[in-house]
Amino acid sequence: MSKWLFCLSFVFVIAQPACADDKIAFPDGYRHWSHVKSLTLYEGHALANPFKGIHHIYANPAAVKGLQNSHYPDGAVLVFDLLEYITAGEAGAEGKRILRGVMVRDKQRFANTGGWGFEAWQGDSKTKRLTDDKGVSCYACHTSQKQHDFVFSKWRN
Repeated sequence: MSKWLFCLSFVFVIAQPACADDKIAFPDGYRHWSHVKSLTLYEGHALANPFKGIHHIYANPAAVKGLQNSHYPDGAVLVFDLLEYITAGEAGAEGKRILRGVMVRDKQRFANTGGWGFEAWQGDSKTKRLTDDKGVSCYACHTSQKQHDFVFSKWRN
């Protein structure tokens, strides 16, 4: 192998993971994880824009352990499924999906954002990403929860 080809191969092997490193995979199967809680944010809440609606929070097994002790191991994944709320008469119900937000714990990979990677997908899409700043804006909001390892949801016995 020529020296040039070896160097090119080496650069590709090193650079390729770095390009994909900030991308978070869509969490297929998250609806089969533990459903941690649901909540609704109404108009007037500080986070109503852009998070007005019904939130369903799901946690993979590693995240469930983290929720129980506020210490999340690498590999913990939390998903919030945000849906419109519809009020009709004396009842409220889910409307269309607004987005799915994901937090992935990897202290080394996401060291600049508290050890968490953040991503969101629009509506029912598994490809249309909403996060274009590597999760920095998500993390800025989550810093208020530093004492809980940057997670808003709490474990309920």
